[in-house]
Amino acid sequence: MTNEFVLEAISREFPEAVIASSEPYGFLTVEIKKEDIKKVIHHLKSSTLNFMFLTDICGIHYPEQEGRELGVVYHLHNLESNTRLRLKTFLPKDNPETETITDLYAGANWMERETYDFYGIIFKGHPDLRVI
Repeated sequence: MTNEFVLEAISREFPEAVIASSEPYGFLTVEIKKEDIKKVIHHLKSSTLNFMFLTDICGIHYPEQEGRELGVVYHLHNLESNTRLRLKTFLPKDNPETETITDLYAGANWMERETYDFYGIIFKGHPDLRVI
């Protein structure tokens, strides 16, 4: 499975969701609108693209980018074809919310909690972030 194939599949299924893409060091990186990130990840996991493994979730901070100061980075892996994918979505610092993906990947639980603890990014629906 090539990077071009994966990008085409995402763009075909979610034509309005893709903001930008690049391939630093051959690693496909796709920026997705925050309101579409969970739908895209769900599709990547449940379709024939088969990105069944969540390698990592982490936060990023770009204080100079007004309205996009905080971001969430997801690393997914198709273990059968050894294809890796990085997805990014950006959030404003005054409302850093996105949806949890703990219902898609159990391993997201701890990673989302850590991202909340370090960056204050709220994952709506996360089972351990009730107080927020």
